[in-house]
Amino acid sequence: MTFSIARRRRSATAVALPLAAGLLLTACGSGGGTSANGEEPKTITLSYASANTGEKAFETLAKDYMAAHPGVHIKTNRIALNTYNQTLTTQMQAGNGPDVMYVNAGTGQAGSVGQLGKAGLLLELDSSLKSVLPEGTEELYSAGGKFLGVPVSLAVSGIVYNNDLAEKSGVTITPASTLQDVLSQCAKAKKSGKSVFGLAGSISQNTGLLTMAIASSTVYGPNPNWNQDRAAGKTSFAKTEGWREALQAVVDLKKAGCFQDGAAGAGFDALTNGASQGKLFGFFAPSGATKDIMDAAHGAVKLTALPFPAPKGTKTYPALTANIGLAGNAKTKSPKLVQSFIEFAVSPAEAKKFADAQGSIPVGKSISPSDLLPQYQPIADMLKNKQYRPYGIDAWPNGQIYDALGSGVTGLLTGQKSIGDVLKAADAAWTS
Repeated sequence: MTFSIARRRRSATAVALPLAAGLLLTACGSGGGTSANGEEPKTITLSYASANTGEKAFETLAKDYMAAHPGVHIKTNRIALNTYNQTLTTQMQAGNGPDVMYVNAGTGQAGSVGQLGKAGLLLELDSSLKSVLPEGTEELYSAGGKFLGVPVSLAVSGIVYNNDLAEKSGVTITPASTLQDVLSQCAKAKKSGKSVFGLAGSISQNTGLLTMAIASSTVYGPNPNWNQDRAAGKTSFAKTEGWREALQAVVDLKKAGCFQDGAAGAGFDALTNGASQGKLFGFFAPSGATKDIMDAAHGAVKLTALPFPAPKGTKTYPALTANIGLAGNAKTKSPKLVQSFIEFAVSPAEAKKFADAQGSIPVGKSISPSDLLPQYQPIADMLKNKQYRPYGIDAWPNGQIYDALGSGVTGLLTGQKSIGDVLKAADAAWTS
């Protein structure tokens, strides 16, 4: 089978594949003043970002809440992904932002909890909601000592893979594979006129996503606290052997012919064309892309979400991101209603329904294999046993670091930069 494509995206820093492989992947206002009897307004607004006009997860969430709470009305506002962060920031600073909003975790971009929270624009939430936060994510949804948001779903950032297509060329990649296993099969794929991976090498977000998928094992595998150590000045990109291993893996993949021809200069159109023609077995994207593509193919394609295989001798860890969340407006006239809506969004039944609609993983302290969609079954045991790491860039202090990493990897692919050059640039961006 070939990939027939359409796709949604995930958050800008974490996703990095807005139109990759052809996947398809408003303004707002808070809900009016307090009534004469002192009751909160029962109409609130919800803004969310999406690159896919067909996405219904947030719309369904709002409808479910209204059905369970007669008399409440939620006005939803879909904003295009590529303008969402700036639009939201502008509205919030002007005092006319939504009551509830889709936010990005951490501090790495404009529409994030850290950035909005530091400006005092987000509603402090009841600490009871912390009970749903996956391990290692509390700091991503807090700022200034205040708890300000919750993730509404989880995703694996790694490989979207068509195993049926790969096996026809005698190529096998599983969660138990190593980097060396992958490298040894790339020539076989080339002989059949195909490539193991598609890469938009000229797009820094895509090369960055590839590198982070490898670094989940080589950097964050042995040291889950690498970000904290970097912030404390105890280490650096240049001093961390795991970052060198991750970048060397990219170079080795290129040398072994694992990417399509011309990958270094390729854009997302190369993934679109290659995947639709059945010439690529996999590419690098958040795992929600699996659902978008399979839905567009009407059952003709079966995809799985895989971690990137670690070098031999290093344990493989999927990168689990909790970077899509909800937060409330500090200026809302309905703080109790906003709190109630956010609590509803992360209740077990609704979280499962939301994740299924989005093609993601239900948010919660633990992950049950029975709650996972079929595309996650190859890594179900990894997720159940917490053999994963948080997506590193979610907690980086600014977006320039990821840009430096991604553009640096493009330089590696063209031969214009060395591994040392890339690491030096990432360290400089960390302190910018």
